[in-house]
Amino acid sequence: MSDCEECTSGTGDCEDIFIAGSETSSTTIIWALSEMMKNPNIMAKAQSEVRQVFKGKRNDEEDLEKLTYLDLVIKETLRLHTPFPLLPRECREQTDIDGYTIPLRTRVLVNAWALARDPESWNDPECFIPERFENSLIDYMGNFFEFIPFGAGRRACPGMQFGLANVRHALAQLLHHFEWELPYGTNPKDLDMTESHGLSAAKQQDLYLVAINHRNDEEL
Repeated sequence: MSDCEECTSGTGDCEDIFIAGSETSSTTIIWALSEMMKNPNIMAKAQSEVRQVFKGKRNDEEDLEKLTYLDLVIKETLRLHTPFPLLPRECREQTDIDGYTIPLRTRVLVNAWALARDPESWNDPECFIPERFENSLIDYMGNFFEFIPFGAGRRACPGMQFGLANVRHALAQLLHHFEWELPYGTNPKDLDMTESHGLSAAKQQDLYLVAINHRNDEEL
């Protein structure tokens, strides 16, 4: 169902889409920039792609669809920094798992954070490696339970498409127009990547960066 179709069911659905999408977007943008600052080679590769795609023209929706490496960066960011680590659900029927009986209507929490870092599913799960998703069938729709940043099934996040579009557009603009540096000569290896405790896994320490206008010879 599209976002437009979701909105026709009532204003509450529209509010859910915008609130959920905005919260996820801001958190993911900060984490993506943080990871790229810690991995300058990934930052350089993403910037090179964006500037090549947008070379000599204004960016539009069709151009954004061409940013395949940036999409890998976003997907890896959502794997390593799942926006909502614990997904609340309710059992619709009695279930037996590994010898444990879970009664009907039991409230359970799905640990999406742990699934996304499970070494049985991922190689080097603590490392930021966008290329792991290259040529991979894993998507955002919850079809692969090792990667469910937006949940799965009918209770998946209604703001998923809205949030992803916001993140892609914002990061493309930031990478296209600016060079980024850490202030006060901070070493990228020393960047604090601690997650806050709460419903969403935001960065505990604020991210401070120095933005330098990118010199584009074609615009001079």
